[in-house]
Amino acid sequence: MKVSVVEYRAEWPRMFEDERSVIEAALGGVAARIEHVGSTSVVGLAAKPVIDIMAGLEDFSLADSLVPKIEALGYEYVQKYEAVMPFRRFFLKERGGVRLSQIHMVGIGTEFWERTLLFRDYLRQHPNVAADYAALKQELAQREWDHVNDYADAKTEFIRGIEREARSVQNGAV
Repeated sequence: MKVSVVEYRAEWPRMFEDERSVIEAALGGVAARIEHVGSTSVVGLAAKPVIDIMAGLEDFSLADSLVPKIEALGYEYVQKYEAVMPFRRFFLKERGGVRLSQIHMVGIGTEFWERTLLFRDYLRQHPNVAADYAALKQELAQREWDHVNDYADAKTEFIRGIEREARSVQNGAV
């Protein structure tokens, strides 16, 4: 299977804001931060045209009780990933077999939360690094993959390297 990586689209931030509004309403009074993450959150970055959303909960013990509320928004809850990532609840929304958005529900302050925001923010602040990442993704998108996770795995080494760089900058080592 091929992975579709497209040039940056100006409507992605608006699409995120629309989703954030309905997610926040569905969560009611639950203390949460809804963040636009992934490549669609970095202006100018080529990406799979899927809005990545991270819903950070102050109290992750509430996550399972929130699943029906997110499902009511048209998201599919994908429980199978909990075996590998028990600290995350994953949801996806599709229309006509095309994935539109996905939600990673995690605890605020967890390693996943911190790492994801660190990577996003570093790419936003370093357009040259974002351009290198775009080039890698476009190269990988030319290949045939057995599963979309294989494409994601192929980016891991690059991502971890950027996370290390971002941490060293954050800690004042550079």
